[in-house]
Amino acid sequence: MARDYYEVLDVPRDADAAAIKKAYKSAARKHHPDLNQGNPAAEALFKEASEAYDVLSNDDKRRVYDQYGHEGLKGRGFDPNFTDMSDIFSAFSDLFGGGFAEAFGGGRGRGRGSDLEVPIQLTFMEAAHGVTRTLTVPRQAPCEPCRSTGLKPGAKPSTCGTCAGQGQVITAQGFLRMRTVCPTCRGAGRQVSNEDRCTHCRGAGRVRSSAEVEVRIPAGSYSGLQIRLNGKGDAGEPNAPAGDLYLTLDVEEHAVFKRDGSDVYATVDVPYPVMCLGGSVVAPTVHGDETISVRPGTPSGHIVTLTGKGIDDVRQRGRRGNALVRLVVGVPTKLGDEEEALIRQLAVLKKEDVSEKGFWAGLFDKLM
Repeated sequence: MARDYYEVLDVPRDADAAAIKKAYKSAARKHHPDLNQGNPAAEALFKEASEAYDVLSNDDKRRVYDQYGHEGLKGRGFDPNFTDMSDIFSAFSDLFGGGFAEAFGGGRGRGRGSDLEVPIQLTFMEAAHGVTRTLTVPRQAPCEPCRSTGLKPGAKPSTCGTCAGQGQVITAQGFLRMRTVCPTCRGAGRQVSNEDRCTHCRGAGRVRSSAEVEVRIPAGSYSGLQIRLNGKGDAGEPNAPAGDLYLTLDVEEHAVFKRDGSDVYATVDVPYPVMCLGGSVVAPTVHGDETISVRPGTPSGHIVTLTGKGIDDVRQRGRRGNALVRLVVGVPTKLGDEEEALIRQLAVLKKEDVSEKGFWAGLFDKLM
């Protein structure tokens, strides 16, 4: 059984974001696999702490967890469920200034390109049904004249004297030995003199550019969802992979529909006679209008469930939520003379105390 996330990070349930982040950093450093090589228990604790931070650092996930626990997260599609250590390195690299995996000598790999994040705004219906977008993404691209080497034709790099070509150095703090990126070559393991640098990219091996990226946003997407495009980020060092591109979605609210997970709510005004005597009414759904049968004597506020007429579950292929239509009595803002007379007759029959039109009301109507 999964441990309580607050217990995992050793923080109180009312801990603020700063306290949670501090506690996670401490746990991550203590149990990091590179500092506990050959210790599967430490790796499990590192993964557990990362899952706890993933939930408690996110307001929406934390709210669900506080109310419903681990099962509630799974039901809402918020289960962290990290499958390997690279997922954790990618998800939380920002905490340690350029990637804690690199700070400990592991994870991302030497020379890998930087990840990029691009926000995308969607309408409610675009998120519900899915949409294809073509984006222009500014990025670092490989330098073609030097083929990303950063060298002039015929020039050769020299081995970095600080790290002896390893790209990493080992520092000692008491009994603790840590591998860090070489400060001289920044992990490249080599150095290039100024006169040997490519004039197009000035030795960087990369140039600023922009690329068009076509992405299919799946049906059922929601605000905060990130879509990861492998290798679509900044170009890396020679023979190193490019970074990833993360698309963060922001979905606009809808004037009619309100969403709760994969379920969609809507309110429909129903004429009073239909609520009393029964009949039918047309209700909107994200998939089009549906005719609903209204039973005689239906109370205002009654909810009708239209199974499978909600939004696709983006995390569970083939599953779709429901449309929940709330029926309320539609009250006309203006009545004709015949309508008013009939309603007054009904009030007399039901012995209801209603306002009389009277002399003053009639005079006010004429003035208006």
